[in-house]
Amino acid sequence: MLELFNEGQVYEVLLVTHSNATPVGVVRKGGILNFKLFGGRSAEELKTHPYASIQVTNDVELLVKLGLNIPVEVEFMDRKPYRWIKGLPGVYGEVTLVEEIHEDELGKTTVLRCFLRPDGVIEGSLPPRPISRADYLLLEMAVDLTRLFVATRSLKVEAARKLYERIWLNYHMYKRFGGNSEIAEKMMGWAVSSLRWNP
Repeated sequence: MLELFNEGQVYEVLLVTHSNATPVGVVRKGGILNFKLFGGRSAEELKTHPYASIQVTNDVELLVKLGLNIPVEVEFMDRKPYRWIKGLPGVYGEVTLVEEIHEDELGKTTVLRCFLRPDGVIEGSLPPRPISRADYLLLEMAVDLTRLFVATRSLKVEAARKLYERIWLNYHMYKRFGGNSEIAEKMMGWAVSSLRWNP
């Protein structure tokens, strides 16, 4: 399974911890999957229960919904100390953690750098659904939206405006490429509201 990840490339996958599932960008370096967590429930869970699954999906809406804490209908499987989403292929293993300081245009924060060496393979299969150009734009909108929330909470006005502009541009490109998901409409609405309440 690990050989499917080209070394050095960033892949958007699902991270499943003790009681949470969230999208995360992973990079393979040798036999290890590397990823970073900027706080949140998964980061807190890994500190006390450092076991996780990394799973692959071509359902971009599932990635976006989990990233924005929108309820989804999936079934979980347990094999202590691991947990994963039934039907999706992936790997599981113990996670090594290192805390470090990260600083960018949104400010300074503590990031959890994580290293997972697979101990086992999760059997599963994906429907033969090709990923469209609209899918990529939907994913980028979600990433920028989560950063927009941080920017507006931190009163980083210029960063917030740039993120909003990128969301707006990606939304219109998404529509141009045939995207018609309700989630895109919701994200655009949340982006407008976030900027309106934090001008």
